Amino acid sequence: MKAAVWHGVKDIRVEEVELRALREEEVKVKVAWAGICGSDLHEYEEGPVFVPVNEKAELTGEVAPLTMGHEFAGIIEEVGSKVTDFKAGDRVVINPTLTYRNKHEEVDRYDGFNFIGLHGNGGFAEYVNVPVTNIHRLADNLTLQDGALVEPMAVAVQAVKDAGVTLGDSVAVFGAGPIGLLTVIAAKASGASKVIVLDLSDDRLEKAKELGATHAINSGKENPVQAVRAIVADGVDVSFEVAGVAPTFKQAIDVTKPRGNMMIVSIFARPIEWNPMQLTNTGVNVLSSIVYTPSIFQRTIDAMSAGQLNPQGIITSQIDLDEIVEKGFKTLTNDKTQSKILVEISGEK
Repeated sequence: MKAAVWHGVKDIRVEEVELRALREEEVKVKVAWAGICGSDLHEYEEGPVFVPVNEKAELTGEVAPLTMGHEFAGIIEEVGSKVTDFKAGDRVVINPTLTYRNKHEEVDRYDGFNFIGLHGNGGFAEYVNVPVTNIHRLADNLTLQDGALVEPMAVAVQAVKDAGVTLGDSVAVFGAGPIGLLTVIAAKASGASKVIVLDLSDDRLEKAKELGATHAINSGKENPVQAVRAIVADGVDVSFEVAGVAPTFKQAIDVTKPRGNMMIVSIFARPIEWNPMQLTNTGVNVLSSIVYTPSIFQRTIDAMSAGQLNPQGIITSQIDLDEIVEKGFKTLTNDKTQSKILVEISGEK
């Protein structure tokens, strides 16, 4: 079968690979659509970040080179001998997080933590074998293309929940990439009345306003802290750091009110220098969130089905698997008007 395989920095190849034998508690999924994530881009530009190279991934047993892709949906082609809750033909979304699953889900998401498509073979392929515990049914009124947006949407839903956003809150989002834009959508759905988005790209800021941001600030053209404070004098209730660089990390704290929350959502490619006295002097709480619990993943599907979350607006391009390097990874590296690029694999709806 055809797959996009990571071999090293800026070395992803679309090539023929063999799908390993289906295990008894797995399902074989025919992939319909898959999204390119910012973490995929990190691996392409400067990996390995998550990809295991020198030792086996603890939960997957697979090593690089590996097939990438963790935002995907498809149709079950075959089920393992011990699978009873799903059948061939079911439309499904894949929760790619692999944990030990022996603790409460709020703790479990930090226990083990491997990832389909980053630590083991994933969804940039015609077929993929997935543990049945990682499968969720796709609501009948959602397309398989919608299904490819569930995973990144769930990241934002979890972060907004963890940050405690509630009715009437003011929110600042630093970074208008895909997860930043989805954070706008999730914050609005949770009741935020002011959603201020900051980025260096006017195109991305315009997209943020289309998706519900009430204010957009180009932090390359005006002082971001002063601009936010001009809107909310005492500081926002919650800020989200979704850019992953030192300046926005510090700015996100500076725009947050005393005892407010600054939530780290981004993946930092390298360490930053930072003085914790910034917290001592401001009273801001710094929090972090990664991935999501199975419950939040299912709630995200339910909310999308009910029309409470509408992430489709972040899609800026659809490409074929053969184009994933030139029109996918290279385009995302060089063209900041792009947000979410979906890869059509079977293309089924």
